[in-house]
Amino acid sequence: MHIPSRRRFLSWGLLLAVAASGAAKAESGLRLEWPEAFGEISATTYDTQRVKVGEALLRIEHLEDGNVSVVTETSITDGASTLMTALFAPVGEGRDLRPLYQASRSFDEERQPLGMLEIDHREGVARCHKPDGTQSGEISLPENDQVANVTLNLLFAPLVRKERETIDFQLFFCGLGMRVVDFEAVLTPESRRDGDHHLLEVRYGPDLGLANLIAPAFLPRLSFWFGAEAPHRWMAHRLPLYGRGPEVFVVRDGMPTGWLDDE
Repeated sequence: MHIPSRRRFLSWGLLLAVAASGAAKAESGLRLEWPEAFGEISATTYDTQRVKVGEALLRIEHLEDGNVSVVTETSITDGASTLMTALFAPVGEGRDLRPLYQASRSFDEERQPLGMLEIDHREGVARCHKPDGTQSGEISLPENDQVANVTLNLLFAPLVRKERETIDFQLFFCGLGMRVVDFEAVLTPESRRDGDHHLLEVRYGPDLGLANLIAPAFLPRLSFWFGAEAPHRWMAHRLPLYGRGPEVFVVRDGMPTGWLDDE
């Protein structure tokens, strides 16, 4: 699937802008794993009844300057869509990635813009923009922020290999007031049963303290699925297309949707 020209301009324009910015003023504390492979992965968008409603893609590229760019798009045919872009820099011995910049822009069922959020880790700020492109607000990121709006598939790799019991991270939201929210991800107990499952499921949600006991009844189901055997490739995920948007499954092309367990 090809990204429409106006969205391609958005994705590359944002990445080029941050790449050309000045010296870093802040640094994210988040570390992601180096991608298992580069290139484009085609996927399909399904509604919660497993009916195909659109297309999706994930493109990861190793740039000439050594940085890594990510572009993802999830869409409903002739309807709503979300485009996400990010830029990462190698750290340590070059096998981990540190986020420099992340952005997300959504369109509603009438294909009208809903605004954009951006996270500039080098400036240490997160911003929200109105549908017309004007900025509506800005907040400072926490020191050594763990904001991971883009490419959770890379963040969850240690869980899938069962090297970690939990992973704590943060997401930035524009709706209902700008805020950074703490999240937690775990590998589901069902994923650990031998022989019965082709996939491993990671579930994640906001860390609400004692409210976690009742929150699941009121929150959307958030899951990622990975292959059960190395290299544990991303296979699917479930999430709202955008804030208050429809919940969708995004499934790697070639994977039967019947493999997904969301009961």
